[in-house]
Amino acid sequence: MQLKKKHFLAIEASIAASKEIMRIYGEDFESIEKEDSSPLTQADLASTTIIHSILAPLNIPITGEETEKIEYETRKNWKECWCVDPLDGTKEFIKKNGEFAVNIALIQEGKSVFGVIASPVWGKVIFGSEETGVYELNFEHLSDDSQWKKINRPENINLPLRMVSSRSHTSASFDLLVENLKKISPEIEYHQKGSSLKFFDLANGAMDVYPRFAPTMEWDIAAGQAILETLGGRVIEAESGLPLIYNKESLMNPHFIAGTQLIFDRL
Repeated sequence: MQLKKKHFLAIEASIAASKEIMRIYGEDFESIEKEDSSPLTQADLASTTIIHSILAPLNIPITGEETEKIEYETRKNWKECWCVDPLDGTKEFIKKNGEFAVNIALIQEGKSVFGVIASPVWGKVIFGSEETGVYELNFEHLSDDSQWKKINRPENINLPLRMVSSRSHTSASFDLLVENLKKISPEIEYHQKGSSLKFFDLANGAMDVYPRFAPTMEWDIAAGQAILETLGGRVIEAESGLPLIYNKESLMNPHFIAGTQLIFDRL
């Protein structure tokens, strides 16, 4: 399979960053608190540096968790940009529970068109776009596409239906969603997993739906949306039902529901 240079470099960047993250993960490291009270570690910064250095030759601007924020008056004129979370799940990294990832998405005219999610602990990458299809690969197989696993659309809804969410979620919007999902499956299994690793499970059909009625940023979700939409799934605003869009004036996401095609066919 012949990937475009920018697609290959994004995958390569996610793997290189993941390897450095794991090197730091195995050592004693410190964390500091940012102005927004979120944590920051040496791994976040090292991953950012690696990703920027690998993507730089493409001359495509970058937005991201640890990237210098560019004012909207400039960003709104971008036809294309990268959306990067160099370490999605820093709190999980600090807890050393393994549930963190590297996210890289390519945004064109506000739409996430290509996504890469790497799991440093699993040593796996999932990537996808309408142009490439969706594949999962081990880090060591980057240069051997015969070892890549093609991911196809899930063929069934799990019964009981499987939701990636917190049991303690009690918002009215969440309760309404559960009520509608119970029309599909009277029983629902609730699962928890940190970071964008949820999209591995959605893509593979291990999970059916991921609602989020709490704050997230564009770089948390953009890569997963490109992958899921390639498989016929959707990531929609909880209120409007419209797909999430990117490179907005505010880089914060609205509340959303992500799910497989089969879920949205039945809702």
